[in-house]
Amino acid sequence: MAITKTTEEDKITVIGDTKKINIRTATVIKEDGVELTRSFHRRFIMSRQGSYDGSSWTHADTDISGESTEVQAIANAVWTDAVKALQDAENAQLPE
Repeated sequence: MAITKTTEEDKITVIGDTKKINIRTATVIKEDGVELTRSFHRRFIMSRQGSYDGSSWTHADTDISGESTEVQAIANAVWTDAVKALQDAENAQLPE
């Protein structure tokens, strides 16, 4: 009787003008090859992170080095300079 637990990014989608990447990870538990449970965790990443110091915004590229090669490839393909500029503008509209 072998019980295994695996995780995989089973769904990756790109959302909106700012190309946020939504990543769904599935955790699957099997016993003797038969699936017992499957659960999901969702998260998203965006091209730029903004911070406000009380008088001005600063923006930095999101570090994707810890992401899977598939997510990195998608990010590098869709996060153009124009998309990053849109993300900066969206970040600057957030409440201070």
